[in-house]
Amino acid sequence: MTAPNCLVANDWICWDYVTSRSQELTDATVEHIWLTGVSVLIGIAVSVPLALLARRGRRWAAPVLGLTTLLYTIPSLAMFSLLLPVFGLSAALVVTGLVLYSLTILVRNVLAGLEAVPEEVREAARGMGYGPGRLLWQVELPLALPALLAGVRIATVSTVALTTVGSIVGKGGLGNLIAPAVNSSFKAQVLTASVLCVLLALVADLLLLGVQRLLTPWTRAGAGGRSVTRVTTSTATPASAATPASGATPASGATPASGAEPASASAPAKGA
Repeated sequence: MTAPNCLVANDWICWDYVTSRSQELTDATVEHIWLTGVSVLIGIAVSVPLALLARRGRRWAAPVLGLTTLLYTIPSLAMFSLLLPVFGLSAALVVTGLVLYSLTILVRNVLAGLEAVPEEVREAARGMGYGPGRLLWQVELPLALPALLAGVRIATVSTVALTTVGSIVGKGGLGNLIAPAVNSSFKAQVLTASVLCVLLALVADLLLLGVQRLLTPWTRAGAGGRSVTRVTTSTATPASAATPASGATPASGATPASGAEPASASAPAKGA
């Protein structure tokens, strides 16, 4: 008697589902990657000018940061419903909602990175003839890359998860498989699409981590330099502590009075 097919048995883990629906899974994954990538790229392009505006002073920082935070508090279903009259049932609706959600993370990280640039570095660049635009692109933004890329990593992982909500308008990538499968209790489809969504987030985070390490090598070199400095300082202390002992010559300087200086100086050599 043959074992029942896992699709018929409605098992959670079913390789037959993966092989028979491979094209459907591939299309959903590609759409998920496209929606996530476009949303994050547009979010970066919008967040940098907003962060520059917020850096001008508190009168700009408060409304910019307050507005981006307020947008993040809107539930995703409500957000897509509010955008529906403008964009209709299209991918632009989902992308716009995802961009608005990413601004909360990206604007704050870009602003934190720009504010972390030392003022003496800016002054040195100005002294070398750097104008505002050149100072921004060649000095400030490169030094702000660690914070900016950390924000991109968080925003990307968050966007991968939020993209699934786009299934309510038929543009949710893997969410288009998860939502109907939950309603119909199709276990294999729910689990497979969910696992693919998690794997996308992990792979995206690892890739961006690699890009971050590639573009910011000075962060690792700086950490190594600090550790070397600490080791050098700690090992130099005993040597410096030994110098006063060698500097005890004033005490030996009193020995000429006894006239036995040559004998006392040669005694250690003989003892050796």
